[in-house]
Amino acid sequence: MHVAVIGAGIIGVTTAFELRARGFEVTVLERNAGVAQEASFGNAGVISTAYTGPWAQPGMPSRILGHLGHACSPVIYRPSLDPAQWRWLARWLGECRLQRFRVNKERMQRLAEYSRAVLHELRSRHRLEYEQTKGWLQLFRTERDLARARPALELLEQSATGHRLLSASECRALEPALVDGTALAGGLHLPEEEIGNCAYFARLIKDLAAANGVAFRFDTTVLGLSMQGGRITEARTASGPIAADAVVLAAGVDSSRLLRGTGIRVPLYPIKGYSLTANVTHHEFAPMISIMDEAYKVAITRLGNRLRIAGTAELSNRRLTMRGAALGTLLKVARDWFPGAAVFSKARPWVGARPMLPDGPPVLGATPLPNLFLNLGHGATGWAMACGSARLVADVVAGIEPQIDLDGLTLARLGRRRSA
Repeated sequence: MHVAVIGAGIIGVTTAFELRARGFEVTVLERNAGVAQEASFGNAGVISTAYTGPWAQPGMPSRILGHLGHACSPVIYRPSLDPAQWRWLARWLGECRLQRFRVNKERMQRLAEYSRAVLHELRSRHRLEYEQTKGWLQLFRTERDLARARPALELLEQSATGHRLLSASECRALEPALVDGTALAGGLHLPEEEIGNCAYFARLIKDLAAANGVAFRFDTTVLGLSMQGGRITEARTASGPIAADAVVLAAGVDSSRLLRGTGIRVPLYPIKGYSLTANVTHHEFAPMISIMDEAYKVAITRLGNRLRIAGTAELSNRRLTMRGAALGTLLKVARDWFPGAAVFSKARPWVGARPMLPDGPPVLGATPLPNLFLNLGHGATGWAMACGSARLVADVVAGIEPQIDLDGLTLARLGRRRSA
């Protein structure tokens, strides 16, 4: 049985690997020249279970409004004439209620915990090294920041996740490179949270998959899917049709376009994120533990001899425009905490489109079309959920019982199939 996987980001590559492990003939179709070239390329590298959760949460709408017009903001909202943005916003607002937040967070954490277990298994079996480190320090500049984090802290108390609240002096003892001049009320240490180079891991998995017989067709843009008799028959590309017995759609934000004509609507919208990558020039001033600045929602992570500064959520149009204001926020946070670690003015900028659904969890598995399967909508948590999502979708394609409950992670939660 030949399965075509559309998309070679971290989601598509891990899916192809898992499908091949179940004996399928697999072809990956990717419009870029290599794997992990879009949303998987410049993310913070955080593999979190404790803080995996939806963007839709209580207080977020007022926070977005409160940041409008601010020069340094963790959230950028630019209204668009695109009707899809307004439909997405309407659904997102409904998911910001506390009850919905708790339901969606549980679904995402269930998947993230399973995914981390699968990642550890792969790492051990194949002896993978992808610049991985452990430990996460969330920094609260003010008592107000700490108060806002209380609901999340209460959820941590209910879980088995190891964590410890720290005073400002304890934060600086844990990470001596933190500069003294920036206000700090305290922090939260999560010693078991992990960081890793997502794009590098994707390349490692691609090499393993290719060695096992997976075919990768790069520079191949899929124009659409052809149907006959209620089934997908082929993927149409600029270089000709590619027939397949089954298709797994893992194309990020482009998945909505490819679903046109299938009768399936998934409310994906791109929430843009930004990052800077800087070479460490003075190791004594650079962090060894990864941090999150709670006020600006900016992560600073250590990837080998580089610092990745990542953050900002931008809801606007679909163009990947590099905005100076967003990059300015990242620069401010990096210089506030580790001004001597790197020449940040020479950092390499990046912008990517996170494929986000209004409620937060991705959509995995079967569709009303018997040979079309989905692995999409992971938002900003694709790296944390990739390995588990891939294994679950491969199990569904193979007719194997998934190892965790898929309740709330399938197309069924989004409503009825639209007529073609």
